[in-house]
Amino acid sequence: MNYIWHNRDIRLHGNMLWTIFLLLNGLLILILLYSTRTRQKDEPPLDKGFIPWLGHALEFGKDAAKFLARMKEKHGDIFTVCVLGKYVTVLLDPNSFDEVVNDKGFLDFTCSRSQVLKKIFSLQLPNIKPEAEREWMKLHFQGLGLSELSSSMNIHLQRQLLSDQSDCGPLEWRQGGLFSLCHSLLFRAGYLTLFGRRDNATAVFEEFCTFDRLLPKIAVDTLSRGEGKTANTSRERLWELLSPSWLSGESDTGSWQQGYQNFLQGQGVDTEMQRRALLLQLWTTQCNAGPAAFWLLGFLLTHPTAMEAVKSEVRRITSQESYLWRPPINPLEALSTPVLDSVLRETLRLTAAVMIRRDVMQVKRLRMANGQEYLLRQGDKVCLFPFLSPQMDPEIHQDPQMFKYDRFLNEDNTVKDTFYKEGKRLKYYTLPWGAGKNICSGKEFAVKTIKQFVFLLLTRLDMEMCDPGDTLPPVNPSRYGYGMLQPDGDLQVRYRLKETLYEL
Repeated sequence: MNYIWHNRDIRLHGNMLWTIFLLLNGLLILILLYSTRTRQKDEPPLDKGFIPWLGHALEFGKDAAKFLARMKEKHGDIFTVCVLGKYVTVLLDPNSFDEVVNDKGFLDFTCSRSQVLKKIFSLQLPNIKPEAEREWMKLHFQGLGLSELSSSMNIHLQRQLLSDQSDCGPLEWRQGGLFSLCHSLLFRAGYLTLFGRRDNATAVFEEFCTFDRLLPKIAVDTLSRGEGKTANTSRERLWELLSPSWLSGESDTGSWQQGYQNFLQGQGVDTEMQRRALLLQLWTTQCNAGPAAFWLLGFLLTHPTAMEAVKSEVRRITSQESYLWRPPINPLEALSTPVLDSVLRETLRLTAAVMIRRDVMQVKRLRMANGQEYLLRQGDKVCLFPFLSPQMDPEIHQDPQMFKYDRFLNEDNTVKDTFYKEGKRLKYYTLPWGAGKNICSGKEFAVKTIKQFVFLLLTRLDMEMCDPGDTLPPVNPSRYGYGMLQPDGDLQVRYRLKETLYEL
C-alpha cells in the first residue's frame, strides 16, 4: 500500500512540475513575443511600458486622459502604446483625423464593435450590416421621425417633472443632487418615448444605474467576483424588463421599440438576440443625455454671468405674444437660441470624451497634415481621442480647462466655427458625436432633448445651489472613452415650482 501511495505521489509531483513548466514556458513565449516588437522604419514612436504584455493597461484604464496627455507630451501627436498585448496607435492631430475616419479600405470598426457588444452586452449581431442599421436609425432620428420623437419627449419631460413635484405644497422647496435630478428625469422621459412602458420606468432606471456604474469595469475585465455577479444579474434583469412580453397590450405597434425589433427580425436576428439588443439601444440612447444636462446646468449655476445670459435669451422667447397666447409643444423648434447653443457646445467640449477606434486590416501609410508619413501595422488598432485634442488643446481653445459660455459665439451672436491649429483652419474643433459616416445618428434628437430639458427647468422651476460657494464635483476618470463623462459626486441644489409660469 505504501508503495502505491509513493508512486502516486511521484506522479502527482511530476504532473505539477510539468504544469509549472508549461506555464513558465508560456510566460516566456509571451515575454519573447513582447520583447521582439520594435519600432520599424517610418512607424510612429513605440512605448511598450515596463510590464510585459500588460503594457500601459493599468494606467490607461485608471485615467485615460491623464495617460494619453503624458504620452502626447513625450512623443507628440502620434504614438503607439501596448495595452493588454494589443498595440494601439493614438492620433491626436485633428487636422489629420480624416485619414482615419474616411478610410474604409485599410481600416475597419466592425470587428472592435462586435467584441465590445459581446463583452459588455453579451450580444452577437453578425448578420446586421452597419449601413442598414444606420439607415434605419436615420429614418427614426431625422426628418419626420425626429419631429415626432422630440414632441413625445417634451410631453413626457413635462409630465415627469410635474409628477415628481406633485407631493410638494405650493412654493415648497425640495433638495437633492443635480445629477440625480437630471439623470432620473431624462432617463424616464426617454424610456417612455422610445420603449413606451409606463409602469416600470423607475425599475428600469434603478437597474440601469447599477449596470452602467459597472460598465467601465466590464469593458476592461476588472470586475471583482462580487461585481461580476452583480453585473450579470443586472444585465439579465434588464433583458427581462425590456422584453417584448412585458409590453404586450401596451406598446403601440408603431412605436420606436417595436420598429427596432421588426428591423432586427428582418436582418435575421433570433429572438434571444433581439431581446438583448434592446439593452444596447437603451444604453446608447439614454446614457449621455442626463450627464450632459447635469454639466450644462451645473456650469450655469456656478457661473452667474452665463446663467443670466441664458435666462435673458429664454425671457426673449417666452415674452413673445404668440408664445404667451399659445405655447408650442416644442418652443425651441423654430426659434434661434445662439447663447444656449454656445453653452451646450462648450459643455460638450469640456465633458464629452468619446474614443474613435479602428482596426488596421492591412498595412496602411498614414499621411499627416504636416506631410509626414507613418506606417501602421496590420492587426494593430488606431484610436482618436478628441477630448485631448482638439477639445482640450490650448493651441485651439484658449484656457481650455475654463468654462466660457460665449466661446462659440461671435460678437454679433452668430456661431463661431473658425478655429486653427498650426496655422490651418480646423474641420474638427470639437467632436462629441464622433466623425465621418459613423457620426451618432441620434445627434439632433439628443441636442433637442437637452435644450428642451434646460428650457423646461428654467421656465418651470426656481433652482439654486444649497451652498453658493459650492463647485462642480470632479469627473469620474474611469468614464473616459464611453461618451459623456460623469461626476465623481454631485452638486446639491434646492428647487421648487415657480409661482408664475415662465417668470424668470
